[in-house]
Amino acid sequence: MSLGVRRAGAGQGAAAAVQLLVTLSFLPSVVEVQVTGVLDDCLCDVDSIDNFNTFKIFPKIKKLQERDYFRYYKVNLKRPCPFWAEDGHCSIKDCHVEPCPESKIPVGIKAGSSNKYLKVANNTRELEDCEQASKLGAINSTLSNQSREAFIDWARYDDSQDHFCELDDERSPAAQYVDLLLNPERYTGYKGSSAWRVWNSIYEENCFKPRSVYRPLNPLAPSRGEDDGESFYTWLEGLCLEKRVFYKLISGLHASINLHLCANYLLEETWGKPTWGPNMKEFKRRFDPVETKGEGPRRLKNLYFLYLIELRALSKVAPYFERSIVDLYTGNVKEDADTKTLLLNIFQDTKSFPMHFDEKSMFAGDKKGAKSLKEEFRLHFKNISRIMDCVGCDKCRLWGKLQTQGLGTALKILFSEKEIQKLPENSPSKGFQLTRQEIVALLNAFGRLSTSIKELQNFKVLLQHSRDTSIVWWERGTFR
Repeated sequence: MSLGVRRAGAGQGAAAAVQLLVTLSFLPSVVEVQVTGVLDDCLCDVDSIDNFNTFKIFPKIKKLQERDYFRYYKVNLKRPCPFWAEDGHCSIKDCHVEPCPESKIPVGIKAGSSNKYLKVANNTRELEDCEQASKLGAINSTLSNQSREAFIDWARYDDSQDHFCELDDERSPAAQYVDLLLNPERYTGYKGSSAWRVWNSIYEENCFKPRSVYRPLNPLAPSRGEDDGESFYTWLEGLCLEKRVFYKLISGLHASINLHLCANYLLEETWGKPTWGPNMKEFKRRFDPVETKGEGPRRLKNLYFLYLIELRALSKVAPYFERSIVDLYTGNVKEDADTKTLLLNIFQDTKSFPMHFDEKSMFAGDKKGAKSLKEEFRLHFKNISRIMDCVGCDKCRLWGKLQTQGLGTALKILFSEKEIQKLPENSPSKGFQLTRQEIVALLNAFGRLSTSIKELQNFKVLLQHSRDTSIVWWERGTFR
C-alpha cells in the first residue's frame, strides 16, 4: 500500500473517530443534560426528587403495593365508551387481563367493597345501615363499633362535588377484582389509530387548548413545517397557572405510562416464554431530544411535576389515616397492622420533603372566578377519566383507569384541606371520606410514578454503559 493511500486511510479513520466521539458524547444527554434543574411553576429541582425517591420512597412504596390491601383492585373493564363507537377490543394476548377469583380475595376486602359508594334513598338508610352492621358483625366480631360506623358512613358516601373522577360502581356485575401484581403494566403491542384517538381526545378536547394551536408531535395533526412546538409553548405560557398545571399533569401522566412501556418491553419470546425488559431504542424514540425535536425532555420534566403534585397530596392526607378509626382491613389482623404502619411511615417521609408544591397558589383569585375555574378544572379531569373507558386494550384500560383515578383522588385531597383539618379523631367524618377504591388507586398511582423515576435512572445507566462500551469497541478497533 502506498504512503498516500495509508495517509488517506488514516485521515478517514480520524474523521470517523471524531464523528463517533461526537455521537457517543451526545448519548447521555438524552436524559442527563436536559432533564435537570428547577421545575417550572414550583421551587423544586430534579436532582432532589431523584435522591428522595431513590432512597426514601421507592423501596417502601414497592413493599406497600405488594400488601393484600393494595394489590387487589375492583374495576369494570366492560363499560362502553361514552364518546364514540368502539372499533373493537385488542386481540393481542398481552392485552388480556386475568381477573382474580372471588375465592382468592381476602374476606375483609370483599366485605368492605360492598359497603362503599352505595346510592341509598334517605327513607331506607336506617334499615340498610342496620343490615350493613349485621353483615360486618357476622364477618368479624372483633370490629369496634366505631369501625362499623366508619364502614356504614362509607356506604352513604356518594359522588360529591369534590370528585375529580367518575368512579366505577363496585356493585355492578361487570366489576371484577384484579390482582395488580399478576397483571403488571407493560408494553402490549396496543398502538396505532385507536391509541392515538384516545390521547388526541384528551389533549385536544380537555386541556383548554383551542384547535388553532397545534400540539407538538401530534400524529393526527397536519404538518406545521418548521414549527417545532415553540408556538404551542408560547400559548401555554400565556395561560393562567391552573390551566398550565392541568396540561403538565396530563403530559406527565402520559410520559410516565410511556416510561413503563419502554422499561417492560417484550424483547423476545422463545418457546412461549416471553422475556420482558428495557428497550433503549423505544425509549429514545419517545424521549430523545433530537428524535422528538426537544419534546421528550419537556415531557419528562412534566413527569417530575406530576410526582410533586401526588407527593404533596400524600403529605396532606396523612391525618386522615393517622386516626385510630381508620383500618386497612383485610381480615388478617397482623398484616393489617403492619400495612398501616408501613403506610404511616411513608406519610412521614412525604411530610419531610422540603420542597413541596404550594397548591394554595391555585384558585387564589376572586372567590367567584376561582370557584368557576375550579369547577371547570374538575369537570375537564372527570371527562378524561371517562375517556379511559375508550381504551381498546384491557390491560392499558386497567392501568389507565387506576392511574387517572389515583391522580383524581390526589386533586380531591389537595382541594379539601379545610375538611381534612376538621376530621374527628374517633368518629366517622361527614365532610371528607375516601373509598377503598380511591385509596388503592391513590397509592398505586403514586407507586407507578415512583417506579417511572426509578426506571428513568436505570435508562441513564444503560445509555452511559452503551456509550462506554462503544468507546472501548472503537478504541480496540482503531489502535490494534
